[in-house]
Amino acid sequence: MNDSSPQQSSQNQSTWASIATWRMAYEGMVKSSSGLEEGGQAGDAVETLIQEVEANPDYTSVGYGALPNREGEMEMDAAFMDGNDMALGAVAGIQYALHPISVARRLSRRHTSSFLVGQGATRYALISGFEMRNMLTDRARRRWELESAKATRPESAGPYRGHDTVGAICLDLQGSMAAGTSTSGLFMKEPGRVGDSPLPGSGFYVDSAVGGAAATGLGEDIMKGCLSYRIVALMGRGLTPQEACDSAVYEFDSLLRKRYGKVGEISLIALNTRGKWGVATNVEFTFCTARKGEQTRILMANPDGKSGTRIEPVAKD
Repeated sequence: MNDSSPQQSSQNQSTWASIATWRMAYEGMVKSSSGLEEGGQAGDAVETLIQEVEANPDYTSVGYGALPNREGEMEMDAAFMDGNDMALGAVAGIQYALHPISVARRLSRRHTSSFLVGQGATRYALISGFEMRNMLTDRARRRWELESAKATRPESAGPYRGHDTVGAICLDLQGSMAAGTSTSGLFMKEPGRVGDSPLPGSGFYVDSAVGGAAATGLGEDIMKGCLSYRIVALMGRGLTPQEACDSAVYEFDSLLRKRYGKVGEISLIALNTRGKWGVATNVEFTFCTARKGEQTRILMANPDGKSGTRIEPVAKD
């Protein structure tokens, strides 16, 4: 892999920064920030941050302890992208892998067969030596049993009931950027269902010469707009991350309501090459940020009703 950024030959960055979806990313961001402060690579920071979420059984929408599909099986999606050389890897419907983000990052080193699904993704993780385990905890299984008894439809599960994706974008001191996502998808989803999270341009996108973006929410609606790529493209035209997020999210929200008749939960985060971030959402949404010289913060975003975003701090509890 090429570890040098497109701009590294002329000058190094004076700052590092990261942004990630949801307050569940806080502990991982604190851990990954130490590496960035010491000059570590953006790709390592993204992987470290997301691994921390994947391994925590308290989070019901990502990795170990997450909630399963309609058949009681854990199917996970993840993706990784290197903003320097545009290399990307992804998995969808992978099972038993403790860290799908790490499988996706390994796949990004391939030129072909870099996006694997289902049994193929699981087999690749197994033969490549990744840690495998039963990802369905007793607590998650009991909740699935209760929902199965009520014959819950997948459409009835909202974002706070099981499809919060952890998405992260990091910038390192060398000017390199990387992005990643990981999720177990919608609780009680149809077996084989895949949302936006592993899809480049929809769930994530990053270019070290411009910036990156990542999404969370209802994947079926997010993928209709390729919103992560749209935000990066807008930043490439000179918009700030906040301007790009507001423009992409609220214009698409309005368009989908008019033409499709409804829209699900949509939240996007963005980060540019100067360490400036932006966020836009059509629901209440928490996210985490960190930057050189600043403490890691948990913030809350809400739409302000005027095609803009209202942001306020959140206590860590």
